[in-house]
Amino acid sequence: MAETRSFAATETSIEVGGAKLQTQAFGDPSSPPIILIMGMMASMLWWPDRFCEALAARQRYVIRYDQRDTGLSTHYPQGEPHYSFSDLADDAIAILDGYGLETAHVVGMSMGGAVAQEVVLRHPRRVRTLTLISTSPLGVEGLPSSTKAYQEHSSSAEAVDWSKLEAIADFLRRETAMLAGTRHPHDPDAASALIARDMARAPSFASATNHFTLVSEERPARLHASDIKLPVLAIHGSADPLFPIGHGEAFTKVVRNVRLHRIEGGGHEIHERDIDEIVQAIIDHTARQTTGKPGMTSLSGR
Repeated sequence: MAETRSFAATETSIEVGGAKLQTQAFGDPSSPPIILIMGMMASMLWWPDRFCEALAARQRYVIRYDQRDTGLSTHYPQGEPHYSFSDLADDAIAILDGYGLETAHVVGMSMGGAVAQEVVLRHPRRVRTLTLISTSPLGVEGLPSSTKAYQEHSSSAEAVDWSKLEAIADFLRRETAMLAGTRHPHDPDAASALIARDMARAPSFASATNHFTLVSEERPARLHASDIKLPVLAIHGSADPLFPIGHGEAFTKVVRNVRLHRIEGGGHEIHERDIDEIVQAIIDHTARQTTGKPGMTSLSGR
């Protein structure tokens, strides 16, 4: 067995377009790089430490980061984000540049999966492979709606006083419970600890609601998952209440080079007990293209 060296996680701030992006890297910088893009209103802490460390232990150089309006990255006035969905995609490329990386494997979850798809559609030469967790294919209509229970919960966000941290924390605790799957019991104590850690670290939480207002600068017809030509791994829980499994299955119908990994009973989350399974799937997927030219795609003709 090859010797595995231990590398302490390092933090770096990267400037892009007047914004600061806070990043953290795990593992050996000479290993194949993976950049992780988290979902709506979620800082990089929602990529579990053990998940990042497990990938790094398998010879991957793992970079996670706070998207705008989360964590220690730049925050904007509530309702005035001054950036677009496309800017979030360009931020991922700016992070690659900041680390001196020509290409990387890209992993996105939920809204981060939509950002990741836009990254590869707009910057195809910078991506080696794409992994999409609990997300939906861009440009595909007619997919299953969220469960009724989740829709009712989501509508309650309008009544939250986003100026009060405890009200926000209470909503987020209910959110994590609603997004849980059926395979494992929800751990409210672990969720509460993560929420508290996230809130203690961020200067603002109300501004994270800016993510609800974002649009892409590209015309919708120009951004379609069917234009993705590089290898794609879709990881999806069969009990996801936000994006039911039909969203994960839709990738197999519109993307040419894709594999679906179902997590039976999995929800819209990276559950502690599913980390080893998810990490193995990503390692297997990225091992198929750790060197050489990234996949190619084009937006022409759409």
